[in-house]
Amino acid sequence: MEVEVRNLARQDYKALVQLFEQLGYPSSLQEIEERFNLLGEQEAYHSFVAVNEGKVIGFAGVCRMFQFERDGSYVRILAFVVDSKVRKLGVGTILLQSIEEWARNNNCNSITLNSGNRDERLAAHAFYKTNGYVVRSSGFSKSLE
Repeated sequence: MEVEVRNLARQDYKALVQLFEQLGYPSSLQEIEERFNLLGEQEAYHSFVAVNEGKVIGFAGVCRMFQFERDGSYVRILAFVVDSKVRKLGVGTILLQSIEEWARNNNCNSITLNSGNRDERLAAHAFYKTNGYVVRSSGFSKSLE
């Protein structure tokens, strides 16, 4: 399968509706448009899509951040999804490699991400480990709504 990774474009928003549903975060096209219009104004945020034969089959959203505990910056993967129809075909690895290249080009010294502690996320955890990512911490969150 031939996969191209490129920057997210406005015409890709419709494809994100299905991908975000698969990721577990259902969003309407209007919500995605509003969200990405705001994110597009933020210099630290960057969005990638994986494309095959003109169809968006993967998405990654990242943020370049600075560290408190040491010098330099890092990339945090905030959203990552590959269409369920093409998983285990190398698309996710290609998308991760593109993020890693972007991080190096932006003088970042590491990449981090969180992945939920639910049984349905075990395949994702194995995927990240296969691609050289290691478990180092537990994530915590608290809703303020």
